[in-house]
Amino acid sequence: MLNRKILFFFIFIGIAGYLNAQRIFYSSAGKDDFRNTGFEIIGKINAHYLTYTTNRGVYYIQSFNGEMKTEQRMKLTFLPDRIISTDVIAYPHHFYFMYQYQRKNIVYYMAAMFDENANMIGEPVQLDTTAISTFTNNKIYTLVCSEDKEKFMLLKINKKKDMNVVTFSIFDKMLHPLKKNTEYVPISDRNVFLTEFNLDNDGNIIFLEANGSSQGGNISDLSLYQKQFNEDSLTHYAIDISKIYLDDARLKVDNVNHQYLVTSFYSKTRRGNIEGLYCFLWNRDQQKEIKSAQTVFSDEFRENAKLEGNTKTAFNDFFLQNIVMRQDGGFIVTSESEYTSSRGISSNRWDYAYGSPYWSPYSNYYWTSPYYGYYYPWDRWGNTTNPINRYYADNIALISFDSVLNMEWMNVIHKSQFDDNSDNFISFGTFTENNSFHFLYNELYRRDWLLSDQSINTSGKITKEATFHDLGEGYDFLARYAKQVSVNEMIIPCQYKSYLCFARIEF
Repeated sequence: MLNRKILFFFIFIGIAGYLNAQRIFYSSAGKDDFRNTGFEIIGKINAHYLTYTTNRGVYYIQSFNGEMKTEQRMKLTFLPDRIISTDVIAYPHHFYFMYQYQRKNIVYYMAAMFDENANMIGEPVQLDTTAISTFTNNKIYTLVCSEDKEKFMLLKINKKKDMNVVTFSIFDKMLHPLKKNTEYVPISDRNVFLTEFNLDNDGNIIFLEANGSSQGGNISDLSLYQKQFNEDSLTHYAIDISKIYLDDARLKVDNVNHQYLVTSFYSKTRRGNIEGLYCFLWNRDQQKEIKSAQTVFSDEFRENAKLEGNTKTAFNDFFLQNIVMRQDGGFIVTSESEYTSSRGISSNRWDYAYGSPYWSPYSNYYWTSPYYGYYYPWDRWGNTTNPINRYYADNIALISFDSVLNMEWMNVIHKSQFDDNSDNFISFGTFTENNSFHFLYNELYRRDWLLSDQSINTSGKITKEATFHDLGEGYDFLARYAKQVSVNEMIIPCQYKSYLCFARIEF
């Protein structure tokens, strides 16, 4: 009897170890230098894993098997010599590689379909064109995709004196045009800009108009615009924020409950300390406000978020990152502390030329904007004068709300990261598993980066997961660019020596 119990004990331990283990497979390092290579993780197509890379204007799509062995590396020879920008939409059995380029005075937006083996299906399809008067590096079109990927929108905005000319072109997933409209939105002030364009699953368009300085100021006025798919009129609603100043307003679509959510950190005075989180909920079908709320951060939460220093300024270097909607209409807001230093002098949100490094309304939509270029003349933080010599990414703050904006819990994942001359290896990637969210990030251990994992469940409980094993010597993970490609798989780009490669983690 005792032997049987011992046997069952070891069987249980073995099963538990198997269930909690993960496996990591690495691709071979590419031939192109890491620092000069652009990349994107396309996703999992059937049983293959696809990425694309570009180096010195040459593009490749690569297909890997489950062990990350290369099955096909296809050079995109059909592309013109110079591409302005690229986009990707992936589906279970194919994906679209989209690109825009200029020929003479015409900018073209094209889409090419590929299968799981990186083979192009048919010929590239022209989706739209725009005539311009000069040769430009500027991105003309912005791709906006619905959550279910059944529809996508090409957006372009042209500023003409006191008017924003906004053109929306909606397509279905087979590239068939569904609707095209041009709207004229008056510009009431030089600091007014349009941002946060979204397309819901039914083809309705929603976006924000904000009044705020481009030089690290606050949003003093905010409006919500909605355009129903079957209507030609554009409705406008002024959101009442008269007694507060917003920071980096975000818009999130709740497709299940037909609602739109606006969130932002806020302060009581212009360029003041962050007081808490502002939330605004809008009913799509009734086209009316459901509720707005200001959640003030408690001293306890501030102390937990910033373990040292003045608690009043605890959230001045936090930036909104992710908003995760729940089926019941509740949601979780994720933010991270990120800041920089130059010659030992630290900088927070008020010191960056273009505000949040995650959210820049001046570089996403306006094709006449002088701020946008295919290659940025500055780093992600908008610092154009002093060279940044150290980047920091510290704690992650999470706040959960119910469906009527009541705060349920607040918690903090503690970490401390810094790197010199680049922020590629700091910050985090996320992985969703059942009722928990995993945060993967690098921790410095004896001069080497080790991939760590902390998870939080829907009740706000944080768990420090087991350290990753079999990481492979010499591989440094770029966790912030990781992409979950299935319920138990994630692709993470890596640097091996001075070259780019990819790792597949199987949980």
